[in-house]
Amino acid sequence: MRQQLAAAAALAATALALQAGVASAQNAAPAVEKKPVRFILVGDSTMANNSGYGDALCARISRGDTCINLARGGRSSASFRAEGRWDEVQGLLRGSAAYRATYVLIQFGHNDQPGKPGRSTDLATEFPVNIARYAQEVKALGGVPVLLTPLTRRTFKDGVLENNLQPWADATRKVAAQEKAPLLDLNADSHAAVQAMGQDEADTLAMEPRPANYKAPAVLPGTPVAAGAAMANIEPAGAAKTSFDRTHLGAKGAALFARMVERELKAAIPEIAGEFKPEGQQ
Repeated sequence: MRQQLAAAAALAATALALQAGVASAQNAAPAVEKKPVRFILVGDSTMANNSGYGDALCARISRGDTCINLARGGRSSASFRAEGRWDEVQGLLRGSAAYRATYVLIQFGHNDQPGKPGRSTDLATEFPVNIARYAQEVKALGGVPVLLTPLTRRTFKDGVLENNLQPWADATRKVAAQEKAPLLDLNADSHAAVQAMGQDEADTLAMEPRPANYKAPAVLPGTPVAAGAAMANIEPAGAAKTSFDRTHLGAKGAALFARMVERELKAAIPEIAGEFKPEGQQ
């Protein structure tokens, strides 16, 4: 009997030792390092450096992640690719092994509108095809395309905010549904926010203060009109000049819409909610 008790005690002690050894090994094992997330921004001047919200959005992303703003002023869904800028995005996507995921935010529309030689695209036959191709190529290279409807302009008429970008927003929504890509409806959200502000407050979002003698153009950029009248309202093909207008953004406008895009991203892709700095640390 004593021998049986001793054997049982020995077995119990051995089991405890084994358990302790396993726990010790688990505690000693190095933690698996969590890969960072990467964001790539593709679009026009309303997203680009110095004239859009893109840099302000990148500043809101956690330091451990990567955010690259490749948006450029004056580019459309056609000219961005034609200039070879999309090649850079594809090159970055081919080097995605170091990242847990790469999200490519794509926003066009302003320069796809009529009256912009070398940039305008046909709304029915070209623009949606271009956006869909971007989304398809991002997915083929292992990234996640995120489509954004174009940021609103900020010109009021009789107290109502005009939105001549609505057709391009509608086309983007349809492509997002077709490609099953996350959609950020920036056009709808920014239009509602600016409408609630009114013209005077909306003008504080611009790159420069509104001049005392400022008169809004008779025709908004992108509005189909006679060629002579349209030329005076064409947005520049390059970087936006530092001046007052109701399309581009100063620091206040960039911060406002960067917060909006962050909220939309978290709602559309909940798993990336933790990739942003706490409010006040941007």
